[in-house]
Amino acid sequence: MSEQNGQHVLAQFAGTVTCVRSVGAALTLSGAALDAPAERLVLTFLGAATDDVPATLAMARVVAVDEQTYRLESPPEYWMIRARALHVHRDVRAAFFQALPPRRVPRSKRLFWRVVLRFAARRGGRWLFAVLRGR
Repeated sequence: MSEQNGQHVLAQFAGTVTCVRSVGAALTLSGAALDAPAERLVLTFLGAATDDVPATLAMARVVAVDEQTYRLESPPEYWMIRARALHVHRDVRAAFFQALPPRRVPRSKRLFWRVVLRFAARRGGRWLFAVLRGR
């Protein structure tokens, strides 16, 4: 992600970070990314060797110490996490759909619904729809 004071910062969270420990010694952190608050950031430490991380943190960041050691910081505290692997996921759904233009509704479908709604706005049209529905 970035270098700060000679340290390789892997992730920075904004606000509350949820910490979940799962079977198989995995630790998962999830919360809003500091650099893009609309995006959800999820970090999963596989084979994490720490049990003292609380269920929630505030303004956390993860710094790589070496290949299998990470420093989880949530001032004024920090935790050293040894893990055999780290998976970083970003939910970029909002940016993805913002980049895609919306699909234009086909002309035939627009015409069909325009006719149906105008027909349903009249008494004779409502009567015909009721008859067609079997009432």
